[in-house]
Amino acid sequence: MYDILVSGGGISGLSMALALRATFGDGLKVGVIDPAFGTRETNVRASALAAGSVNLLSAIGIWSEIADLAGPMRSLKVTDSRRNDAVRPLYLQFDEPLETGELFSFMVRNRDVLQALEKKVQTCAIDILKSSVKRLIPSTRYVELRLADGSTQKARLVIGADGVKSQIRRSAGIEIVAHDYKRSAIVATLAHEEDHHGEAVQHFLPPGPFAMLPLAGKRSSIVWTEYREDVAGFLALPPAGFLEQVERRFGYARGKFQIEDKPADFPLRVHLARSFIAPRVALIGDAAHLVHPLAGQGLNLGFRDIAALVEALAEQIRLGLDPGEAAALEAYQGARYFDTASMVAATHGLHALFANDFGPVRLLRDLGLGIVDRMPSLKQRLIRDAAGLQGQVPSLLLGRLP
Repeated sequence: MYDILVSGGGISGLSMALALRATFGDGLKVGVIDPAFGTRETNVRASALAAGSVNLLSAIGIWSEIADLAGPMRSLKVTDSRRNDAVRPLYLQFDEPLETGELFSFMVRNRDVLQALEKKVQTCAIDILKSSVKRLIPSTRYVELRLADGSTQKARLVIGADGVKSQIRRSAGIEIVAHDYKRSAIVATLAHEEDHHGEAVQHFLPPGPFAMLPLAGKRSSIVWTEYREDVAGFLALPPAGFLEQVERRFGYARGKFQIEDKPADFPLRVHLARSFIAPRVALIGDAAHLVHPLAGQGLNLGFRDIAALVEALAEQIRLGLDPGEAAALEAYQGARYFDTASMVAATHGLHALFANDFGPVRLLRDLGLGIVDRMPSLKQRLIRDAAGLQGQVPSLLLGRLP
């Protein structure tokens, strides 16, 4: 009988398990279910880690392992244009640190975060079950999990961190609201001659944003949105042809580019679970929500889930009570659902706004960006929101254990 079983050994799942271990010690029996643990193929995607996420990773002993591999994001410039426009006016720029002097974000490759998490988990008293969940059977006192290897496991609480196609979510009978943008994002890691100085650039083009995001050293990650039917053609280009397309969208400010990782793509979709909880079940990360990457909040929302769930469980577990009881799960849902739904709505709305190439709409949105750029207090609030440090902030997002 486990106290808590986490289904999914990706970044969110392993961070959840380590947060539980760091907060509650070895007295809590925790396991992670994942058939690909230690052998998962890593992709070329990178993520922007907001200040709150960095604080959480520090609290669970991971940030010190990856800090040297992360690229500080010192500024963000936003432009709006068509692909062949000769001039791309700068409408909005974020370059102020948080009130504490902290940077608001760091760029890091997902593979570096995952490898550090896998290494750390193997040094802790966390069981690794290299299988997958086939069926979930709830009961009054525990959840029974039937695994693909034929075994049966029991847990007082099951946390679904098993991604977009979550088996935990489906087995628990939780439905989602979803939308397909009919676009895909092309991602790649590029080396370049000139230093980026920690500058991120996001060009809004008719298909969607083209982002150049600073990694450690003279390297950047691109996230390039195109209509899905056009993506295969871009990926089939030889390196010189691919880089020519990059330069047409970004320019030559960073000198000559070289491709470090083979470009890949992923479909752009959005979904939101109708509930983040079911009897003795909680969902976190992509199992609960998926957002458009234009705001760089996907992974950060997962870290906010972790912090809120650990906070909701803290009093329950320290009093020796059942971590799967409804009160703790309802507290988690109350802390996360509105915030997440708001972010889903905001990113969906931004996509709709910036994907509209109608002249009057372009004029109005550019005017709006310009107004925001001239309001320092509003920009600072937006930065704090993106950093996960606005409102009632769970302890882990402040770098402290609950």
